[in-house]
Amino acid sequence: MTHSESSRPDASRRIVISGASGFLGSALARRLSSEGTTLQRLRRGPRAAAPDIAWRPDAGEIDPSLLDGAEVVINLAGAPIAQRWTERHKREIVDSRIRATGLLARSIAELRGPPRVFVSGSAIGIYGDRGDEELDESSSPGSDFLARTAMAWEEATEPARLAGVRVVLIRTGVVLNPRGGALGKLLLPYKLGLGGRVGSGLQWMSWIGLEDWVNAVVFMLTADLSGPVNLVAPNPVPNAEFATTLGRVLARPARIPVPNAAINLVFGEMGRATLLASQRVHPRRLIERGYEFSYPTLEQALRRELGSAELESSHHGAEVASSK
Repeated sequence: MTHSESSRPDASRRIVISGASGFLGSALARRLSSEGTTLQRLRRGPRAAAPDIAWRPDAGEIDPSLLDGAEVVINLAGAPIAQRWTERHKREIVDSRIRATGLLARSIAELRGPPRVFVSGSAIGIYGDRGDEELDESSSPGSDFLARTAMAWEEATEPARLAGVRVVLIRTGVVLNPRGGALGKLLLPYKLGLGGRVGSGLQWMSWIGLEDWVNAVVFMLTADLSGPVNLVAPNPVPNAEFATTLGRVLARPARIPVPNAAINLVFGEMGRATLLASQRVHPRRLIERGYEFSYPTLEQALRRELGSAELESSHHGAEVASSK
């Protein structure tokens, strides 16, 4: 069964989404809107123009009645991780996730007409740095900062689960798309011929193309899934292989390694926990439920994501030219 056959959104559906302005949320919102779903974005602040919903997760403020009758609530809120961590920023990373998720879960639990499903963000960082160990959803969590954060993030959904709502915890890996995330930051140095492995290059990268990430989330809205689900492609690669593959796709050399010392100097703890950590994660539960990846290999995904970006750029240019 393919994702398109089993999970096409119903035009009568009302879906509420937080984090819709972010890298992942904006892509998912575009997809849902394009298929006729009634989409309500959660907007931070004291008010929001209809049909959107105002909330202030830092202050624990939302009108739960505005969620009543929504079929799905999708929670992707959280402060960005990819910057040097100060103690203040680490608190923001934790608080932004726990407060937003807890507020939504408690609000959902109070509703007379709760959503059928609550999809809430998480990350494969929950497994910690695990070397060559093969990991799936049954694997034990790690103990570092990201692992502890992800565990607390997932636990914050508990009020919704106890209220009988199907809760899906999406443990996202490295999402590939040139408009954001890791790939967006790597493109310029690679195009300049400055790409290469990070550290030893032996650490495993568990990745997924943005298109497959969006398709998989949509698939979960109707698939019989609850609890943790790894959102990664079925073929993780060592970092050195990622570097050579990206270089090949871009027709650029990828021979300039970035040493551990440079990562520590520039990024500190964040770099060690994200760029140098090894997580060899398998999407066991997605595959068991029949999800079929459109781009299961790294080269396929890179060519698709980079090619679709170029195509969209050329279409935009043609539209601008025709409007003059």
